[in-house]
Amino acid sequence: METIVFDIGETLVRDDRYWASWADWLGVPGHTLSALVGAVVSQGHDNADALRLLKPGIDIAAEYAAREAAGKGEFLDETDLYADVRPGLAALRELGLRVVIAGNQTLRAGELLQSLELPADLITTSEQWGCAKPSKEFFARVLDVSGAPAGGTLYVGDHPANDVFPAKVAGLRTAHLRRGPWGYWWADDPEVRAAADWSISSLADLADLVTE
Repeated sequence: METIVFDIGETLVRDDRYWASWADWLGVPGHTLSALVGAVVSQGHDNADALRLLKPGIDIAAEYAAREAAGKGEFLDETDLYADVRPGLAALRELGLRVVIAGNQTLRAGELLQSLELPADLITTSEQWGCAKPSKEFFARVLDVSGAPAGGTLYVGDHPANDVFPAKVAGLRTAHLRRGPWGYWWADDPEVRAAADWSISSLADLADLVTE
């Protein structure tokens, strides 16, 4: 293994603040939106469908822009990171591996992550690339920045449909992370277990996998 590439949402960053801010913007209780997110996750749908259930016909991009204009846009800081992120990534770099962060996020999210000075060689997002998971184009870009062949690149994420399955199709090694709604709900699914090279519960597990 030469390069480890990480998803962002619910792999490195908690989505609590993200969904809470949408609930506030749409004027609904946080638990209502959380329950809807859980419902669409359990059905294998896009998590944005939770917003569409609350506001049929919503133009999510337009609402996002309106939030930014109102000063209620995207934000994250150190408290949004899972506790194992810094030590987990640092341990991999100490082993001489290249660490890349690449997920379905906005340019703004990428800028916020970069400001945290994480122990990573590259931080990029789908909006920066102009393509998003689970497309073939996204994982082709992953391999472009990996600096390693597909078999020497490991993609780590919580979402089977966005992370594990398409990364596997692209020839990458895969690790399914038991974290967040998608990670927990799909952790024991036979298809996910068959597709993932490893199932992990913490980013701290990765250094041991690599050394083994």
